[in-house]
Amino acid sequence: QVQLVESGGGSVQPGGSLRLACAVTGSAFNINAMAWYRLAPGKRRELVAIIISGGTTNYVDSVKGRFTVSRDNVKNTVYLQMNNLKPEDTAVYYCNIEAMDRLRPASGYNNYWGQGTQVTVSI
Repeated sequence: QVQLVESGGGSVQPGGSLRLACAVTGSAFNINAMAWYRLAPGKRRELVAIIISGGTTNYVDSVKGRFTVSRDNVKNTVYLQMNNLKPEDTAVYYCNIEAMDRLRPASGYNNYWGQGTQVTVSI
């Protein structure tokens, strides 16, 4: 079974920083893309940042220059460093990966989600 365990959310003031982490455990292998999404009240789910196995990254325009996504392929962990946070960054942040499952290798690549972690930016 593939599991994603997120950590690092919390409450900060505008201009502050947080670092999210998402550890992949269980039977996942051949992890391709690792991404962070967010869901804010009244808004649609948004892809915030993505990093593929070769290291290429991409960001939504609103976080470029403030957020950095990285991954540790030994630890099977993806990180999101968030600097200069703004109130509009307030959301539940979800980790997502595209990977294969050793228990179901014939199923090919699938998407897996973390449980979500709350990030609140306010005075």
